[in-house]
Amino acid sequence: MNYLNIKEEKLLPVVVELNTLLADYHVYYQKLRNFHWNILGENFFDLHEKFEELYGDARIKIDEIAERILTLRYHPMSNYSEYLKTSSINESETNSSDVEMVNDILEAHSLLLKQMTKVVKKADDISDEGTIDLIGAYIRELEKSSWMLDAWNRKNTERLKEA
Repeated sequence: MNYLNIKEEKLLPVVVELNTLLADYHVYYQKLRNFHWNILGENFFDLHEKFEELYGDARIKIDEIAERILTLRYHPMSNYSEYLKTSSINESETNSSDVEMVNDILEAHSLLLKQMTKVVKKADDISDEGTIDLIGAYIRELEKSSWMLDAWNRKNTERLKEA
């Protein structure tokens, strides 16, 4: 039975992009764990807590993305070697400064947002509202997290643009 009301042959491009997003999220998750464990210096308490918050959120999204792939009646990618080959996000060094860590996370956010846009485009092509709704919420949340990290990274004297 096709409970999705979407022709199964049209789902594959969405699943491919979701699996890529799943791979990206796994590498991003490990990047955050690395930074959580290895942060040093005066910003330790703030960033240690922030990285934990972000990897907790990533862990939930990993499960939701995999479950969406299963809902679409495909198997999610599930081997770390596949994630590393597929992801556009690279692993990070252990000995980075706090600013380098935040910049690395912002770069990962940019790549995640780019991949999410690809997922939404493919889902929109076949009217896959469930995937669009799921990923649309992720985009909003990740943009907000990116804004906050970017604000942390700015100098006190910097100002935003006037409308």
